[in-house]
Amino acid sequence: MDINLHLVRYLVAVLDEGHFGRAAEKLYVSTPALSQQVRKLERTLGTELVDRTAHPIRPTPAGQRFLPEARRSLDAADRAVAAVEAYRRQLATTLRLGFVTASAGPRARDIIAELRHRAPDMSVERVELPWPRQASAVRDGHVDASLVRPPISDTTGLRLDVVDREPRVVALPATHRLATRDAVTLADLDDETHVTDDADPEWVHWWACDPRPSGAPVRYGPSVRTMDELLETVAAEQAVCITGGFVPASHGHPDVVFVPVSDAEPCPISLCTRMADTSPLVGALRQVVSSLPTS
Repeated sequence: MDINLHLVRYLVAVLDEGHFGRAAEKLYVSTPALSQQVRKLERTLGTELVDRTAHPIRPTPAGQRFLPEARRSLDAADRAVAAVEAYRRQLATTLRLGFVTASAGPRARDIIAELRHRAPDMSVERVELPWPRQASAVRDGHVDASLVRPPISDTTGLRLDVVDREPRVVALPATHRLATRDAVTLADLDDETHVTDDADPEWVHWWACDPRPSGAPVRYGPSVRTMDELLETVAAEQAVCITGGFVPASHGHPDVVFVPVSDAEPCPISLCTRMADTSPLVGALRQVVSSLPTS
């Protein structure tokens, strides 16, 4: 029996999310199309793998047996593809550097400039990644390296080299009672509503410093997907947001002020590469990062 690994990935995504809609959003497909693909896999195997009556969705007994072996098969396939991609790129002169919008700050430009100075024959292609893909895109060979920010839940097979540690600030409406302060503490923000992102709760909790040192529950408000949406939400006095200290210089808004959060853990910015990657391109990039001072 031949099984399409693409269908297996769809099944694993649905069971990981416990919801067809959320899985479809992460996979960039429609919910009906995703459901049809999972049904196709079930027909191939001759049994139901997903208990659709459960909330959240969970595997059937057959699915429970299938799932761990499916994960191992997907991991093996990813490693095989990554091995070929790594070899192919050893022969290339273009480094594919991934980044999310929030990591494309001055330090990224410093790294690229120094890399070009040391290896003038090398070209760097910048690839923008969504938050959930900032590390997995490295693992599966989509990019050679990426600049990542917490949280990174799965570091299997990856190497993280800290590039910088960035202080955190809170974005407040210009009319906010704390807007004129030189700095605030997390306790000052305990009663505030924070922005959220329904697609990535782990990221939201890390940046909101949830749980709080005081034990106060964090209250979440509007969901945003882009930095522009975030700033508009804050300007409209609907919520506040803790973010990286570079944001004020790159994403200003006339009705939003940024105040340092004195007791929030600084945000590490790290170079993420495949641990087993020994290509000259990645080696040169690691050398550049190790030579640059961190904050």
